[in-house]
Amino acid sequence: MLDNQLYKALNIQSDNELKNVAKILKIPLSTLKYYAERNIFPSEADANKMCEYLGIDILELQLKLGSIDYNLLKKLMNHSKEIRSLIEDEEPQEEKEKKSVDLVFTTDYGKMYKGDCISLMQTMESNSVDLIFADPPFNLDKQYESGYNDKVSEQEYLQWTEQWLLECVRILKDGGAMFVWNLPKWNTYISTTLNRYLEFRHWIAVDIKYRLPIKNRLYPSHYGLLYYIKGSKPNSFNESRLPLEICRHCAGDIHDYGGYKDKLNEKGINLTDVWDDIPPVRHSKYKTRGSNELSLKLLERIISLASNEGDTVFDPFGGSGTTYIASEILKRKWIGIEIGPTEAIKQRFEDIEWQREYIKDLQSNSNVLFTEKIKKKRIANGHWTPETIGKKKEKQQSLKI
Repeated sequence: MLDNQLYKALNIQSDNELKNVAKILKIPLSTLKYYAERNIFPSEADANKMCEYLGIDILELQLKLGSIDYNLLKKLMNHSKEIRSLIEDEEPQEEKEKKSVDLVFTTDYGKMYKGDCISLMQTMESNSVDLIFADPPFNLDKQYESGYNDKVSEQEYLQWTEQWLLECVRILKDGGAMFVWNLPKWNTYISTTLNRYLEFRHWIAVDIKYRLPIKNRLYPSHYGLLYYIKGSKPNSFNESRLPLEICRHCAGDIHDYGGYKDKLNEKGINLTDVWDDIPPVRHSKYKTRGSNELSLKLLERIISLASNEGDTVFDPFGGSGTTYIASEILKRKWIGIEIGPTEAIKQRFEDIEWQREYIKDLQSNSNVLFTEKIKKKRIANGHWTPETIGKKKEKQQSLKI
């Protein structure tokens, strides 16, 4: 945990040195650890103490800690030539040994690999995939079937995150779409990286409640789904509409549409950037692994929205294989990789029929104002439908004549 930019800047190499420096600086040990572990630039008073201790100014401290604001960035850009020559003079860092990846199975549309996603992406051609969906580990100290260490320092997690993000940017086609699923906290950092290379489209809030409230915090009730494209215009954006929200008991209106009922699109209500209809996967019938699993409904919506049949979809974090199943059913080519066991993913393909039926049902109940089942219930309970509004209008017109 001492392999950290702040500790390096302060020449701290052991816990004893950390305690001694905290005493010298007159900064509480807990505060010093907070700055280091959370990657936070120190307060003005504490930063001045560190500068005095190191014999440097604030500018140099910012550079040492990688805290680059726009003013500093402008200065660096103005001296790009000198900085480049300084960097060139440094000894090149040794390249890390690339980890091997193995092709474990193929399907009609896809290829499934086992191994490290960055190693696989480094072998992929630039501008080669149409859609990327990424659901990386959240760094929450959770147990994964792969044995992956999901609890590293924030600095290490963010460095790794930037590495795989930049590879994704490279392999994404011009006009292609990229979606990243993560906690809002991490998505703020991910956006900072992606904003430099891709065009921001939406921050989609997917309303899925966590199990328990967190003390002294607002109740966390959504995951962040970032949506970016490469370039100014998407190659694919297939408009998606949802049925009208109605009472699940009586099938009556939840909202009062007044005299605007006849102006509602018969294909449904526009999809917004708040999705509250994505269920967590809890039922044993649909759950294929112990750790978190994404809903087929989520991936069906993303893939249908931002790609077309025959396009190539890439997911660098296979998990339970939901992206690959949805891609296969929707007739997209796909490339997948999982660092852990892949047997459960292969098993899902052997049991694909019920998942095919599930997606078929989802699609039959989208882009309509009311599903057939709901329409029948509304008619039985005396509620309006597009047909009854049309007949009412015809009657009023005939009375005027």
